[in-house]
Amino acid sequence: MAKKYNISVEATLEVIGGKWKCVILCHLTHGKMRTSDLKRHMPNITQKMLTQQLRELEQDGIVNRISYNQVPPKVEYELSDYGRTLQSILDSLCAWGEQHIIKQYGDKFAVLEDNVLNH
Repeated sequence: MAKKYNISVEATLEVIGGKWKCVILCHLTHGKMRTSDLKRHMPNITQKMLTQQLRELEQDGIVNRISYNQVPPKVEYELSDYGRTLQSILDSLCAWGEQHIIKQYGDKFAVLEDNVLNH
């Protein structure tokens, strides 16, 4: 039997909900990244959580895992074509978050980390 949702946003949140998935996706909008690159840009996420979130996003077809047959092993992640369809949602979330920060704190740079996504 197919899963039932009360409203369609539940399906969206099932795939990209949670604390870290949208953050991961925002970073991947800038191109392929290795796990270590994502970890460097997201210092508060544990390695275990990052790996788990990437696996879930891969299972849902949102990201591609690219494994290179070399020594040492190299793995990169990128948005899939399906994942790129989330671009407008991610842009809207970032814009709303910036407006919220300004409303709450006045100066967004007083509370935002120095990060490539904040410039």
